[in-house]
Amino acid sequence: MKDNFKDKKVTVVGLARSGMAAALLLKKKGAEAYATDCGDSAGLRKNAGSLRKKGIKVEIGIHTRGFVKGKDLIVISPGVPEDSPILKWAAEEKVPVIGEIELGYLCCEAPIVAVTGTNGKSTTATLIGKILKKGGKSAVVCGNIGNPFCGEISKVKKDSVVVLEVSSFQLETIRRFRPCVAVVLNISQNHFDRHPDLKSYIKAKSRIFENQKTSDWAVLNYDDPLVRGLRAKTKAKTIFFSRKKGIPEMVCRQEELKIKGGHNIENALASLCVASIFGVKPEAAREALMAFKGLEHRFEHVAEIGGVEFINDSKGTTVLATIMALESCDKPVILIAGGHDKGSDFRKAGPAVVSKVKKLVLIGEAKDKIRKHLNGAVPAIEAGSMEDAVKKAYSEAEPGDCVLLSPMCASFDMFKNFEERGKVFKQAVKGLLGV
Repeated sequence: MKDNFKDKKVTVVGLARSGMAAALLLKKKGAEAYATDCGDSAGLRKNAGSLRKKGIKVEIGIHTRGFVKGKDLIVISPGVPEDSPILKWAAEEKVPVIGEIELGYLCCEAPIVAVTGTNGKSTTATLIGKILKKGGKSAVVCGNIGNPFCGEISKVKKDSVVVLEVSSFQLETIRRFRPCVAVVLNISQNHFDRHPDLKSYIKAKSRIFENQKTSDWAVLNYDDPLVRGLRAKTKAKTIFFSRKKGIPEMVCRQEELKIKGGHNIENALASLCVASIFGVKPEAAREALMAFKGLEHRFEHVAEIGGVEFINDSKGTTVLATIMALESCDKPVILIAGGHDKGSDFRKAGPAVVSKVKKLVLIGEAKDKIRKHLNGAVPAIEAGSMEDAVKKAYSEAEPGDCVLLSPMCASFDMFKNFEERGKVFKQAVKGLLGV
């Protein structure tokens, strides 16, 4: 363990998954743990009750200064906004602030492979874990993928490898976090509701290299100029992966993969680079690659009805993700898009939309902005719900077409998260079958 939390007074801010995991880990490590969340819902009240049973002091519905004053440390969840009063009080009280992945790092005995990028993080982290396991390694996959780092610490042994998906929000709050392998897949406009411009977004992403040493590794996408330029940000040894450059080494053929699309080729190449660092034999990597079917809500085939294919890409919360999804479609597309806008420039999707999309079905808060940015590039209609969108998309489709949910937006204007959005889409598709 890199730090000792015994008898330290530590407050965790945020009582969703990562906050719960952080609070429970601190309690287990002997800290006097506190937890605070300004929200109030049935789920939060249930979480608060669980923590109180463990002897953790909790407040919900409000933040109070008493949960900051006299504390040794504040641990914040990724969703805590920069203007939160907690952060203001922490600065005034001179209490250090870290994020949940920093806490996990301080309690982790194993080497860490950290995966970041605008798109493809979850798929790549999962694939790296599967390849490492097939190669005989004990891999623990966690982080922004859905199971918090702190919640997995009990599974991590000295001979494990932690494969950690990390977001720009999480990297903003690191201090000593040092992955032995840092993977950056791609960078495009994202989270401009949080980062004021692309420069600040890249700065947050590049913090993944901040504490690396010459004995560490960086795995970078050569084909992305913004990522290629990050080589100057790290002291680590660098491995580039590329679909376009370099001397090929055969592991398997592209058509043998169950995951489709050029973006998934990049995800596979990044995973193979990490596998080589850990000495996984090509035969083992090939076996894992060929068996991997992809993740739910990531360009997931749902059904074919009347010759129309339905694909769930609810995880496509950025413009680049939707462009990649469209490039992966070999059929005319009816695209369902929209949701909560993260400050995106939807005009960037214009060429891909014109090339692949027959009709847009727009939903959610961003529908007017998307319509305006695409400026009549293709016909567009609106829908009031996901069920309505699926019915309208199907009515517009012809045999040989594809109905693609790839929203370019976050989900929380209409849904709890992208998982719920994807599940509602799949239920609506089943509804067309009368299931």
